[in-house]
Amino acid sequence: SIINQYIACQGPLPHTCTDFWQMTWEQGSSMVVMLTTQVERGRVKCHQYWPEPTGSSSYGCYQVTCHSEEGNTAYIFRKMTLFNQEKNESRPLTQIQYIAWPDHGVPDDSSDFLDFVCHVRNKRAGKEEPVVVHCSAGIGRTGVLITMETAMCLIECNQPVYPLDIVRTMRDQRAMMIQTPFCFLYFIFQSQYRFVCEAILKVYEEGFVKPLTTSSNK
Repeated sequence: SIINQYIACQGPLPHTCTDFWQMTWEQGSSMVVMLTTQVERGRVKCHQYWPEPTGSSSYGCYQVTCHSEEGNTAYIFRKMTLFNQEKNESRPLTQIQYIAWPDHGVPDDSSDFLDFVCHVRNKRAGKEEPVVVHCSAGIGRTGVLITMETAMCLIECNQPVYPLDIVRTMRDQRAMMIQTPFCFLYFIFQSQYRFVCEAILKVYEEGFVKPLTTSSNK
């Protein structure tokens, strides 16, 4: 009974921005979660596919307007409008960018990331359309976020959480989710999976989410 819809994708490149916004429009998505900065270790990880605050940019027949930008040391929240010039229709759009992931490895402390995941969950509450999630390749940090939110939903529904099963299910739909340089049989020892398991344990111990009452689950 737990349904989380995501579109896990690669960070847009200069020549794929139009395709990205077309996909977002066609799928009816109103939220984009970005899990990388544009440049890390001197390498471009994702093209800036949105305009600066109060500005507008066109990508094919789609015009994107950024109305506001605010945030903290961990993430940035942007309010936008996506306008389809061919159909003369517009939709509100939220982009949330996590900027506290280190250039190497995983965060030493999962608190900021868990706060971010809770913020994403609150913003998407009551929405049925898929959430677009991307990092650079769309498999590492993207997989971590989807695993964490799925685990939180399971906890709320009083269901057991088996991180490896969640990852296997994701990998059936998108190869190499929860990135590792080694084969799948050994990926459980790698940093991203360990980070997920430790973060899920923290959710239990510190009560980031709590099981819903029986009446709330009906």
